[in-house]
Amino acid sequence: MIRKNADLLQYITQKLLKESNQNIITQSYNAGEKILDQKKRVFSVYIIKSGITKCYLTEDNGVDFIQEFFGEGEIFGELEAINGDTSFCCIEAINTVEVYKIEASYFNELLEKDHIFNKHILKALSKKLTYTAVRHAYNQSHTLEDNLLRLIHQFPTIIEEISKQDIANYLGITPRSLNRVLNTLKP
Repeated sequence: MIRKNADLLQYITQKLLKESNQNIITQSYNAGEKILDQKKRVFSVYIIKSGITKCYLTEDNGVDFIQEFFGEGEIFGELEAINGDTSFCCIEAINTVEVYKIEASYFNELLEKDHIFNKHILKALSKKLTYTAVRHAYNQSHTLEDNLLRLIHQFPTIIEEISKQDIANYLGITPRSLNRVLNTLKP
């Protein structure tokens, strides 16, 4: 549900920041602030130090579809830095978020020169791909009730920490449908 990457975060804080690196800065965002915007140029890569963000795209009909939620250590903007493309999704802070911001050119330099960093990024990309495939397969083959129970099992405080609208957008349903299912799950 909320993806985290402790290994990457540890590598950034224990190795890269200790090299008195001016190419990595810390930046904060308030709840509701967009960190990346859909279809915009991306000049930096971000690794979450603390907080939760949502990664979503707005469909042609104006509906937001939440791809995933990112927590500590998760990276975003890396695909755009590698490919030189515009951002596919929006990244928005759900609560107060602090990130490590790495300029795209330095990120690409690290990929070439720092084999351990490169391996962390490859693992992060493979985990994103695996997570997305498993999530979509599960959502397609299980009922809405099962999907919601799985979320609650993985993240017991989801209803308190993430808005019902965001949960509904993550599940690809309306808030009304979400409320109906929540009501059927009550003891």
